[in-house]
Amino acid sequence: MEERIWFHCTTHTYAAWLLGDPRGFRTRHHRQHVEGDYKNPPPPGMYQSLHQRSMGLLKQAPVMIERDLREVVALAMVSKLQEYTAQVLALSVSSNHVHLLAKMPAGDIPKLWVGYAKREATFQLKELGWAGKLWAKGGKASRIRDRQHQLNTYSYILRHRDEGAWVWDFKDHPAK
Repeated sequence: MEERIWFHCTTHTYAAWLLGDPRGFRTRHHRQHVEGDYKNPPPPGMYQSLHQRSMGLLKQAPVMIERDLREVVALAMVSKLQEYTAQVLALSVSSNHVHLLAKMPAGDIPKLWVGYAKREATFQLKELGWAGKLWAKGGKASRIRDRQHQLNTYSYILRHRDEGAWVWDFKDHPAK
């Protein structure tokens, strides 16, 4: 059996972050230097034309997951990840992003499994009448370095509840 490693995975809804976003943004692979970031945004209007261009290229409006659908998304994602034998500790679904902490095989597997989980959540929402895209492409899977990093990440994900996220926690929802 392959070695399992803890990962902090994040993914976003369609158009959650665009080039020129006034909250701050990064170009692909940081190819272009950009002033500011989400903690220290660039000066107002600095990238307004780039943001307007990005908005004009969208195929649909940016996606925000409504509060009453966040539980559906979370449960669908956890269920699919557990089906693939991921050990999920916590998952939060906010209006435009998801965080999860899970133990999975290394390599490309975390991104692949999160992709399957995103697809399952999309299927569940389509059964409820959802139309159009739901997710941005890709996501990020960061290895957890040590036990303290794992605990910090776990607490960080749970704190999203204070910001209106629907949070799944292994303590409240034991494995089936």
